[in-house]
Amino acid sequence: METQKQLTIGLFGFGVVGEGLYKVLNQTPSLNATIKKVCIKNYGKKRDAPASLFTTEKEELLNDRDINVIVEVIDDTEAAFDIVSTAMKNGKDVVSASKKMIAEYFTELLALQKETGKSLLYEAAACASIPVIRNLEEYYDYDLLQSVRAIVNGSTNYMLTKIIDEGLDFKQALLQAQQLGFAESNPTLDVEGYDAVNKWAFLLTHAYGIVEKTDALLFNGIQNIHATDAVVANEKNQEIKLVAQAQKLKNGKVAAFVLPQFVNQNDHLAFVKNEYNGVVIESGFADKQFFYGKGAGSFPTASAVLSDISALRYEYKYEYKKLYHHQPHALSNDIFLRVYVSFDDISLIPKENFEWIEEWHAREERKYLVGIISVASLHGKNWWKENGVSLILLPEPVIEEIETRKLKQRSLELAGIVN
Repeated sequence: METQKQLTIGLFGFGVVGEGLYKVLNQTPSLNATIKKVCIKNYGKKRDAPASLFTTEKEELLNDRDINVIVEVIDDTEAAFDIVSTAMKNGKDVVSASKKMIAEYFTELLALQKETGKSLLYEAAACASIPVIRNLEEYYDYDLLQSVRAIVNGSTNYMLTKIIDEGLDFKQALLQAQQLGFAESNPTLDVEGYDAVNKWAFLLTHAYGIVEKTDALLFNGIQNIHATDAVVANEKNQEIKLVAQAQKLKNGKVAAFVLPQFVNQNDHLAFVKNEYNGVVIESGFADKQFFYGKGAGSFPTASAVLSDISALRYEYKYEYKKLYHHQPHALSNDIFLRVYVSFDDISLIPKENFEWIEEWHAREERKYLVGIISVASLHGKNWWKENGVSLILLPEPVIEEIETRKLKQRSLELAGIVN
């Protein structure tokens, strides 16, 4: 029988997730895991744990030979990377929940894992309670993974639920999300899409072997979603969701982005409400699988950290099979998207950037169009993020180049421009 390793944990951070983990571990004695020391910033703050457990000196944890696992759940990117890299060099396995740190330092973290032979697990950094990384890593074969679509940010999903289903405006929805602890007091990372794209950057590695910085991905948040957009969604029996997606193209490359999207009401992602996350994975022969779970909160995130701690008892490591054992896929910008764009002032919209425009609604005070535009023409441009312009993908938005020519010809014929 395989023996379980005894885990002695040094924990960095005792906020929502750290305290949740402490409580969960106390209720799970079978895990063979105990927290020896917790490093915090402010020693004077009252905490629901013995004072002897806490220190403000990180070296007490990083240099303690009895501590063989460092768990890091802080929100300071630079400090988190320093903790993780020092811990691994000191022969300790690491569990992290810091998505921004993982996204920004991913290449360095890959190198550290090779160099030290230590394990770095971070299931809690994406989709909280949903085991998406382990599934992409272990279950889905490189060649058979057709697409991954996901709602990976609970705060924005909560807000969109309130805007679409209950008719709240953006500010009211944000205030509710903050009061319930789903959105930070500074919500920029969530509402402008940074949090979602950070998660998507490293999920792409586990799905397709792609290692890219976030600025290589087209992304936006929900900050410009307008009441008119909600009305249009309801008229079409659709929801608006912030969707992270990756899709394998006919040429073998992968299209990937994080953008608001209209989704049909029978789409799996339409059922994902409030602070929940959802992931739809489509593979060659298994059709679609749907994972659903809480994407925010103390215990859901702590449960993912706990799952990683549990895996360390058996020396589990990510193998990055699609990166190291196959030819990794490449990211492609040679695609076109079918988009809805709403705006107040037509002069803000570069009409010449569209391949063609299918619908034009100019009578209303808030105007909108539906058209086809290339990903390449959106990269590096900000007109579609500024001045209240709202760009939302339509269902099944990706059009490959060869299809575009056929569709363009067809639309011109319908318009009577060519025979």
